[in-house]
Amino acid sequence: MDKKPYYITTPIYYPSNKLHIGNAYCTVITDILARYKRMRGYDVMFLTGTDDHGVNIEERAKAAGISPKEFVDNIICGENGIIDLWKMMNISYDRIIRTTDEYHVESIKRIFKAMHDNGDIYKGTYKGMYCTPCESFWTESQLAEGNCPDCGREVKEAQEEAYFFRQSKYAEKILELYKDQPDFLQPQSRMNEMINNFLKPGLEDVCVSRTTFSWGVPVDFDPGHVVYVWVDALNNYITALGYENNEHNDFDRYWPCDVHIVGKEIVRFHSILWPAMLMSIGVPLPKKVFGHGWLLFDGEKMSKSRGNVIDPIVLVERYGADAVRFFLAREYTFGTDGNFNNELLITKINSDLSNDIGNLVSRTVSMVDKYFAGTLQEEQESSSDMDTELISAASNLHELYETHMENFAVQNALAEIFKVTSRANKYIDETTPWILAKDESNKTRLAAVLYNLLEVIRICTVLLTPVMPEACEKILVQIGIAQLEDAAGLSFYDSVQSFGLMPKTITVSKGEIIFPRFDVAEELKALGEVNQE
Repeated sequence: MDKKPYYITTPIYYPSNKLHIGNAYCTVITDILARYKRMRGYDVMFLTGTDDHGVNIEERAKAAGISPKEFVDNIICGENGIIDLWKMMNISYDRIIRTTDEYHVESIKRIFKAMHDNGDIYKGTYKGMYCTPCESFWTESQLAEGNCPDCGREVKEAQEEAYFFRQSKYAEKILELYKDQPDFLQPQSRMNEMINNFLKPGLEDVCVSRTTFSWGVPVDFDPGHVVYVWVDALNNYITALGYENNEHNDFDRYWPCDVHIVGKEIVRFHSILWPAMLMSIGVPLPKKVFGHGWLLFDGEKMSKSRGNVIDPIVLVERYGADAVRFFLAREYTFGTDGNFNNELLITKINSDLSNDIGNLVSRTVSMVDKYFAGTLQEEQESSSDMDTELISAASNLHELYETHMENFAVQNALAEIFKVTSRANKYIDETTPWILAKDESNKTRLAAVLYNLLEVIRICTVLLTPVMPEACEKILVQIGIAQLEDAAGLSFYDSVQSFGLMPKTITVSKGEIIFPRFDVAEELKALGEVNQE
């Protein structure tokens, strides 16, 4: 049977600097959601990429004495660049696009001309304020104390001949979109912001070409103009599927997009300019835009200019990709801002990974190995209220998990899993397997207790797999499920809906400690030394 398509995207990243943990946050959560959908049997297209054009790139490349293409190639493809980081963090994207890709450039030329030919792009003169790092135009009223409201940096007055897009023409249609599809933009606070800050005050036309620099897609019917980077960047979501090009041919399968995952600072482009452009060229709108919050450092947005960037490569090399992925998903509510610090990361690894699920796996496998030589016996006695409570919690877990995951509440989904693992650790203390093991007459009861624990571990591990794919595979090997499919032949995800699918005579395999503990003081000292280098 043909799998249902599911299209999920991150924004394409602007490679003026190497990425920090805040940038990685968006991609990690998107990857977790993509893996979750694949686990449920969807045909997932997970797109990411890079926005290679713009005056900021041109200026930085000139300062470095190299071409803009060389500059972005170094950041994207060089050692510890964006591609390396995504590999290190186990990002399972299905397709990656760069706005310098030849097929994308040709598509943008055609899209720009189509909007021009239907009367939605006209020539004029731009005069206003421009933030070079953000590649954003602002009116005086939108500035924050005279600076860019997004990054807080200085803006420059700009005046040049330019083409404009009739964004104002689509203001009422966008308001109707919000009214008719109240879930189009989430969280709700983002929609309120767009309505109150942009649509109600009066939507202005957007400058969509520049003449003061050349690093961009040229407007082929008017030499000297290059396409504004946001027109170039936003359309990647359709050009990457083959719209107006022959590079790919799955536009009809995956479009409209199920969800664009974006940072809150670029929500206005994705929820106003993007729908307006799609309306202009007659392409269906995406189903949803989700604007997540920022990871802050001491209450401020991470920024290289502020000197508060935390390098994800350092963290992954020290603690492993799975631990970093888990922390980002577990600690922060996706949709609101959160404060990042290294001590919180290390503490969470110790408490949730080492003390909770790591301890549960280690104790259970060790007891099966010690009391049953690694293989449980067939005859088991499971009859206590403690058993019923644990089995019920594990059996109902997938419904709670699924509800949260479908609403992009990954943190809440993980909270439900750890309620069950905590209950399982308590169950060990309640049933006291080490005491049961002292009397041969308790052997059947002991086998049932350990079986129940293995089943809880199996169910929780399957549900944790989108977050920690490598660690979870190791856990499944240790508890006897070497393949990511349960013994009853059900699909990986379907198997979590039933308790008791593992064979009674399951064989475990003791292995390495999957989640080691870290000394917080020593780690903070070591990370501090790295940051000073």
